[in-house]
Amino acid sequence: MATLADSFLADLDELSDNEADLLDEDDVGTGNMEEDVDGDLADIEALNYDDLDSVSKLQKTQRYIDIMQKVEDALQKGSEISNQGLVLEDDPEYQLIVDCNALSVDIENEIIIIHNFIRDNYRLKFPELESLVHHPIDYARVVKKIGNEMDLTLVDLEGLLPSAIIMVVSVTASTTSGKPLPEETLKKTMDACDRALSLDIDKKKVLDFVESRLGYIAPNLSAIVGSAVAAKLMGTAGGLSALAKMPACNVQLLGAKRKNLAGFSTATAQFRVGYLEQTEIFQSTPPSLRMRACRLLAGKSTLAARVDSTRGDPTGKTGRNLRDEIRKKIEKWQEPPPAKQPKPLPVPDSEPKKKRGGRRLRKMKERYAITDMRKLANRMQFGVPEESSLGDGLGEGYGMLGQSGAGKLRVSVGQSKLAAKVAKKFKEKQYGSSGATSGLTSSLAFTPVQGIELTNPQGHANQLGTGTQSTYFSEIGTFSKIKKP
Repeated sequence: MATLADSFLADLDELSDNEADLLDEDDVGTGNMEEDVDGDLADIEALNYDDLDSVSKLQKTQRYIDIMQKVEDALQKGSEISNQGLVLEDDPEYQLIVDCNALSVDIENEIIIIHNFIRDNYRLKFPELESLVHHPIDYARVVKKIGNEMDLTLVDLEGLLPSAIIMVVSVTASTTSGKPLPEETLKKTMDACDRALSLDIDKKKVLDFVESRLGYIAPNLSAIVGSAVAAKLMGTAGGLSALAKMPACNVQLLGAKRKNLAGFSTATAQFRVGYLEQTEIFQSTPPSLRMRACRLLAGKSTLAARVDSTRGDPTGKTGRNLRDEIRKKIEKWQEPPPAKQPKPLPVPDSEPKKKRGGRRLRKMKERYAITDMRKLANRMQFGVPEESSLGDGLGEGYGMLGQSGAGKLRVSVGQSKLAAKVAKKFKEKQYGSSGATSGLTSSLAFTPVQGIELTNPQGHANQLGTGTQSTYFSEIGTFSKIKKP
């Protein structure tokens, strides 16, 4: 019977065998990888970057030649209505459009490769030009126009670049550190420029063909952005299906160029906008709302492309409805804000408010109560004219004041309860004398009501001995004894 130690040893032997097999496989894989790397290096070494034909091979492929021949034939025949009975994928014209979209993407990549070739060769002559002109086709046109000329004042770049960029290029060329190119290098650079411009012309032919057939292929997308912009969007995205799968934020950037303002103001520059800025809706929108309109266009164009990719509405009615919706939204944005309506005052509360009562409120009412003189002044006796301060009814009227007597203003002044309480309070304090029996005491007392008056200094002390104090706390008082009957 095998022990636990024997089983562990057996497991270790199996692990060692597996490791040996893995090491052998790694050696074989490493050998294959080295062969692949050697093969790639051999291909890279065999590739001659000084030769344009070894870098750019698209125009010589049979696929490129066949597609361009079909496109030229279709453009010469003009736009014909395709067979509506066929399924879209089975239509040969649709297949040609799909091939054109794929070819336009390949042409874009080929132009970028040729642009790098031109830039590497022309860098010796004008190294700063690549940082001033970013678009490959514009760069190729400017290089072909300048050539080996060192004085740019003799070169007319009008129509190739904006005037601001032309001025910056001219100033930079006067201080450049470049030197004239050799004849062989200059010839290769000019050939590369011609090839890049030829590819751009072929790309425009492909887009024109796709544009002429978009009324059948993508009617909804064409209804929103137009056939020309729809063809460019499909060509850059790689087809209608690829455009339908793309999010709206990326559709907005299709065809966007890197803009070099050369230090000028960015106030009127439109960034992050591609082919959608060429649409009629975008151009008719005020500049302050163009970015919002571009985002709206991108979202609706994506919806229309998804409808077209599934052939949901071949009539294009969905696209026209989306276009009308976009226009209504833009018009809504331009409407002035509604005028601010005057806010009416709240309805007054007719119910009497609850007020607290009590001693404090009664005192306040007594303090601010209307006097008898004011009551008489506010009254008028029927048939008797009132007297006034200036006479003949002029000035302030006196009402019924003085009408009961000999013409004088007499009012019977009655002391209010509050004044009576205050007088009693001050009278009890007995200002002046403390009631002692010394020789310094005086019988004169000062009160706020009567003024100076004569009082008995010992009267207050006698009052303390009367009442309850004389009964319970008197020194001569005794306990009363009540006899029961």
